[in-house]
Amino acid sequence: MSEKAVKKLLAVFAHPDDESFICGGTLAKYASMGVEITLVSATKGEMGRRMGNPPYVNRETMPDIREKELRNACEALGIPNLIFFDIRDKMVEFYDSESLISKIGVLMDEINPDVVLTFHEILGGHPDHCAIGKATTTAFHRSKQPGSLYFISFGDMMNAPERFGYTKQDIVKIDVRNQLEAKLAAFRAHRCQTEMDEWVWEADSAALARFGKYEYFIQGNQTIMPKTADDLF
Repeated sequence: MSEKAVKKLLAVFAHPDDESFICGGTLAKYASMGVEITLVSATKGEMGRRMGNPPYVNRETMPDIREKELRNACEALGIPNLIFFDIRDKMVEFYDSESLISKIGVLMDEINPDVVLTFHEILGGHPDHCAIGKATTTAFHRSKQPGSLYFISFGDMMNAPERFGYTKQDIVKIDVRNQLEAKLAAFRAHRCQTEMDEWVWEADSAALARFGKYEYFIQGNQTIMPKTADDLF
């Protein structure tokens, strides 16, 4: 079978800002390389506690504002395709699991991604993260299409994967030093969520210095082709 002309990546997350705060550099990197990225946000983050500084968001306006901010972040990162599942924020874990798995499975069939990114169902932290990660993992394993599954991780926690039951061979470490400007732009696009973080709005040089140089991913499946330690594809 001939190689697909365009590589595809499907990222399935829970909230607006997951994509920027956790793996924005990696998404920007692959977008700049011509990978076609589709991002799923299960919710619109309407139960978020941050309302801007000074506050300019309320419970009525938050879904629309966070959707617009996510669209702006996608533009900064080079993500062309954005899909919302419109599940209520903080309710992903209570959504019918088979229905959620089916939604994700249909997308996988339509997109046929080379790489799928999602949360680890245990290490994701937030219940919405864990629930969307579990559903995506199940959908991936039910799918008969080839591809690679990876779990995103926070900061540099997977620089020492043994603490979490993994080895260095399970981890892909992506160099995002050339994508930090795009990542910062995406952070700033999520204005209502980052205005309380003064460092985000410092001079660019100071803000960029706060970012790590690498983003880490846990391999979620065994594939026929061996994976390198610095590339998801």
